[in-house]
Amino acid sequence: MSEAHLKAYEDLEFLKSDVCRAVRLQLEFLKPDSVMDRLGVRSTIVVFGSARVPCPSEAARRLAEAEKAHREHPDDPARREALRVARAHSDQSHYYDLAREFSALASRHCQRSGCREFVVITGGGGGLMEAGNRGASDVGAVSIGLNITLPFEQIPNPYITPELSFQFHYFSIRKMHFLRRARALCAFPGGFGTMDELFEALTLIQTHKIPRIPVVLFGTEYWSDVIHWESFVQRGLISPDDLKLFHMSDNAVEGWNHIRQFYGDTTT
Repeated sequence: MSEAHLKAYEDLEFLKSDVCRAVRLQLEFLKPDSVMDRLGVRSTIVVFGSARVPCPSEAARRLAEAEKAHREHPDDPARREALRVARAHSDQSHYYDLAREFSALASRHCQRSGCREFVVITGGGGGLMEAGNRGASDVGAVSIGLNITLPFEQIPNPYITPELSFQFHYFSIRKMHFLRRARALCAFPGGFGTMDELFEALTLIQTHKIPRIPVVLFGTEYWSDVIHWESFVQRGLISPDDLKLFHMSDNAVEGWNHIRQFYGDTTT
C-alpha cells in the first residue's frame, strides 16, 4: 500500500518531514504540559548544574583510577589530563551533596499532603542534575527530568519520577518548559548548558518577559571566579541594579530561606 493512503497522524515519515516541523514543535510543548497538568504540578523550582560532577564517592573512585593510571604511565599526556580533570571533579563533588540537600529541603517543605508546588525540575541527566532529582526522591517527593537527545551526557538518571521523565528534540521547547511553571531557579556550577539556561532566564527577567523570580547561584567561589560580574557594570553593559537579580549562596538552608523570603514566607 502506498504511504499516501496512510492517515496523516499514522505516517511517521510524514511527521518527521520538514513540512511537519511546526507540528512537532507544538507536540513537544503539549505532551509534557498536559502530563504535568494531569499530575497536579502547579509550580516548579529549576535546578541546573553540570552533568560531569559526580557524587563524592564516585568522584573518589574515578580519582583513584586516574592516579593509578598516571603512576603506571607518568609521561602519557592523556593520562595526565585525565588526572587533572578527576582532581577537579573531586574538588567540586561537594556540590552534589549541596544540590541534593537543597532539593530535599524544597521538596519536603512544598510537597506536603500531596500538594505539588515547587517541584524540582532538572535537565534529567547525571551529576548535579541527578543530585537535584535524588534530593526530592530522598523525601518521597516527585521531581521532573527534561532530557534531550544529545551525543553524550543525556541518559535519564534513576531518581526522576518515571511519569515525569520527558525526552525532547528541540532545545527551544525544553527551555520553555524549564520556565513555564518556575517560581525559582537555582544554578550550581556547570558548563555551557548551565550558562545558557542561566543567562536566558536572567535576560527574560531583566526584560520583563517573565515575572521576577528568585535566582540563587550556589557556589560563591565558582561563580565569582568564572564570571566577573562587576565588569558588566563597569563597562556600562548592564545597570548596577541588574546584579540584584540573583543571590549567591553556599548553604542549602540559607539558599532555600532566600527563596521563601522572596515570597513572604517567614515560617519555620
